[in-house]
Order: sequence, then C-alpha cells, then structure tokens
Amino acid sequence: MIEKFLIGTYTINDSEGIFEIELDNDKKVLQNAHLVAKIDSPTYLAESKKHIVYAVDRNMAQPDLRGGVASFDFNQEPAVLLQEEIETGTSDAYVAVDEDRQLVYTANYHMGYVSVYAIQADGTLLLKDRVQSLGEVGPRPQQADGAHPHYANLTPDGRLVVCDLGTDCVHVYDISAEGKLTQVSELKTEPGFGPRNISFVNEKNIGYLVGELASQVSVIRYHPTDGQLEVLETLSTIPTDWTEHNGAAAIKISSDQRFVYITNRGHDSIAVFEIQADGNLSLRQLISSEGEFPRDFNFNADESLLLVANQNSDNMSLYERDAHSGQLTLIQKEFAVPEGTCVMRRI
Repeated sequence: MIEKFLIGTYTINDSEGIFEIELDNDKKVLQNAHLVAKIDSPTYLAESKKHIVYAVDRNMAQPDLRGGVASFDFNQEPAVLLQEEIETGTSDAYVAVDEDRQLVYTANYHMGYVSVYAIQADGTLLLKDRVQSLGEVGPRPQQADGAHPHYANLTPDGRLVVCDLGTDCVHVYDISAEGKLTQVSELKTEPGFGPRNISFVNEKNIGYLVGELASQVSVIRYHPTDGQLEVLETLSTIPTDWTEHNGAAAIKISSDQRFVYITNRGHDSIAVFEIQADGNLSLRQLISSEGEFPRDFNFNADESLLLVANQNSDNMSLYERDAHSGQLTLIQKEFAVPEGTCVMRRI
C-alpha cells in the first residue's frame, strides 16, 4: 500500500515550496519526492477533510506584505492556489484546522499573536479574531524580544490552547460560535522553559508540553471544568551530559496512548518515552535522526513506521516502530527532501 505525505519546507536554499512523497508500506521505503505547490517557506501545513491544505506563507515578492496563510485545493493535481491571506509583518509558525467549527487557527511567532479564520464555502479564509499574546518575557536570549506563540490547537474538550515560547506561558481560550476568543486560564512554566508544542491523551486529560529552550517535556493535567493546567512532572529530552545547543521540537503520541515521541534539534535525535499508568513518563530510547535539525516527524496510518524530516541536512529518515516497546529501528536514511520542516500525512 502506498501512503502519501506532504512535506512543508523553508525556501531559503533549494526548495520551492510543498513537496509530496510516497511511503511504500510493503517495501518500507520512502520514494518519489516531487514539488506539488510553489510557495515561499510553507513551514507548516494542515489539511481539511475537503482536501484543502492551509499552509504558512511568506510572500517574498511583496517586501512589505510578507506574512500569512495560503489555501490550496488538493482535489486536483497540481494543487490549485485558492487564496493568499498576506499581511504586513512576518509569516505564521503554525496552522491548524477545526473541522467541527469550520475554523482555522494560526500562531505568529514573531508578531506575537494568534488568529482565527472562518472557512468559507470555497475553502478560502476570513479573519474572525486576533489575540495578542502578552506577558513578562523569559530570561533566555531567544525570549528577549517579546511574546512568541508557536502553537495554537484544541484541548480535549475543544478549547484553544496556545504555547508562547517568549513569555513561558500556555494560554487556554474559550471559542465562541463566531470564532471569538476569551481567555480562561494561563499556565506559567519555569523561567526559560520555552513552551513550543503540546499534545494530549484525550481520555485522561493529560498533556505533554515540550519546552524547546529547556530541552524538556512536562506532564500536564488539564482540568475541563475551569480550563486550568497543572504541571505534574518535568523530564529532559536529551542526555544530562549534553552541553551543546539543542532545541526540543515536535511531539506526537501513539494512538494506543502508550508512547510519546519528541525530536531534538542539535542533539539530532528522537526521544521515545513510555506513558506510565499515572500519566508520567519514562525514557525508553534516544535514537539518532540520521541528519541535522529534525524539525518534524509523523507516523504512517497503522503507526508501524515513523518518518522524520531533517531540515539542515535536506534528508528524511524512516524507522520501523515496535508497537510493544515503542522503540524505533532505522530502515532508511538520506532520502532527499530539501529544507523539510513539516511532515503531514494526507487525509
């Protein structure tokens, strides 16, 4: 069986936009990388059930209008650009689709705000709300210039959770039927933690929060009654003797809710944690990403395989995943894809 993935990229060097690759599940190989949509720096992607792909967009043809999100119709090949919602400033860092409400959320790292768009009948977007992230900045150099929201997506019960790397905060918002946001809670992490990403085990209301700057992961309890977040435990994603630069990045939880996977950019590895009965974590493996700066990864449909994109070395690696132990075994490396930053399995 062939599965298809879209790879978001930077377009600083050799890439020209969004790539599609194939995963042959029978042969266990990545193959046939090819450009499917030309766009400047589509570093993150999200696909709706109608096969509209929303991509982070940095339009370099307009020097003063550089930041936004683009909408592509992937029901046909090549994909058709429906819209570029470009504004003054820098491009977003994250985009997510809310199918139930027919909304799209984006987080703008450099401008410091989160946006809510309504999906129109033709798949294009209409801005409904924007919230500026606020708070005292953290102590690290990467935090000195203000708020840096890096993630905006849903809690288990459908609120919006926003990770702000700049202010060491995680915000939770109620979302109205019109797409308006109202903050209901704020978690302040340890100074310098740098919240980047969070992923939830929905049935237990437990989340796993990645601290990019601290190279740590925190176990978070989410309280649906009032939207509060509570830190239960924090662990390192890298060895204690690692002294060079590292930034923890992507996180995903296996669908059986037994394992958590996190990439390390610098240590250039994937950390594999087992979820204990109480929701806390135990490190089971640190395995090389076989490339530089592993920005994102994903599973195939049955989660027997895991593929990771190494941004700085322009390659992807493929691993077999043991469902019992959660551990990874390398089966392919040096599959060429330029400047990969997002690995999205097609719906």
